[in-house]
Amino acid sequence: MSDSLGDGTGHPTEPQMRLYQRWAEGGLAASIIGEVQLTSHYAENPGNLVLNEESDLERFRALALRGSGNGTNLWLQLGHAGALAYAPTSNRKGPTAFDLQGLRCTEITQEEIRALPLQFADTARLAKQASFGGVQIRAAHGFLLSQFLSPLFNKRRDEYGGEITNRMRLLLEVIDATRAAVGPAFPIAVKLNSSDELEGGFKNDDALELVAALDRTSIDLIDISGGTYFPGAKSASDRSGRGPYFLEFAKHARSMTTKPLMLTGGFKTHAQAEEAVASGTVDLIGLARALVLEPLLPNLWRENKLDEPIFPRFSGTPEGGVTAWYTMRLAEIAAGTEGSAFGDLEGAIQAYAARDESRTKVWSAHFQRYSVGTS
Repeated sequence: MSDSLGDGTGHPTEPQMRLYQRWAEGGLAASIIGEVQLTSHYAENPGNLVLNEESDLERFRALALRGSGNGTNLWLQLGHAGALAYAPTSNRKGPTAFDLQGLRCTEITQEEIRALPLQFADTARLAKQASFGGVQIRAAHGFLLSQFLSPLFNKRRDEYGGEITNRMRLLLEVIDATRAAVGPAFPIAVKLNSSDELEGGFKNDDALELVAALDRTSIDLIDISGGTYFPGAKSASDRSGRGPYFLEFAKHARSMTTKPLMLTGGFKTHAQAEEAVASGTVDLIGLARALVLEPLLPNLWRENKLDEPIFPRFSGTPEGGVTAWYTMRLAEIAAGTEGSAFGDLEGAIQAYAARDESRTKVWSAHFQRYSVGTS
């Protein structure tokens, strides 16, 4: 998940360290920190971390240490938000220029595309140096690598557009560069959409072809998810159903690869998770909102003390409102102030917006000062 607990300069905070320490104590096999940025230019939120040569690596080492207790692996999810970059701090860019549903972006250049694999690789190398347990390359949910995979957003006429073999080219180049930077033993995962669930977008057939291609790479894990954060798109995580969202796709993917598979999305009960693994469909279960509601959930499941966390019910929520509520719940866990009662949705939305506004000022001042000082 994108915890949005960075300090506005791209560095970890004490509350963020406490959050991952809490999850480690709760019995997780691995925690994955959402959207750690390669640079400050295309972040999805001003609370994102930024890890590159200008970062204070000791602060990242402290986060890795705190989140790696109790045998837990703490991984960084490497991202570039592309057309979904946070507008107040970014000049949004996508595979091709578009203006859809009020969302505009310019086209990323060939030169910028060719620089991306090494940017991913450099951040992964620094993650290894800082003692993180692995990295996950995000090619899901509508961010840049996902945009390249989608024919709805990628209408390029060069070697990165057209058929799926071309649209996956950038992702495969990122994987190769990252592996070269971290060596053969450091874990690399890829987060992949089964579909972006948009008309004319990335579909199951293309996703399965990509799974087959990933099987031929050096990655260690494929994490299956779906959906997109593009404005107006229905979020998979806001579905009313109680079952895992992408289980049927995972069954097809299982026949396309021998790589370990993780499935993320919609797991709400111990029985659902146990069945998905026992059936051989997947090897690992990814949990998100369930862990926001109960940070000790893995231990409780292991001890048969809790089958299902109690999920809040929201109705008539504005777009992004539920995500804002869960994000502010993360802040409460990090501060040690979460209670058993669910807080006010409207209050969470307001607090979320106010926090982003405050950190936007910090982000802009910090990174503008840095760019002026090094130009």
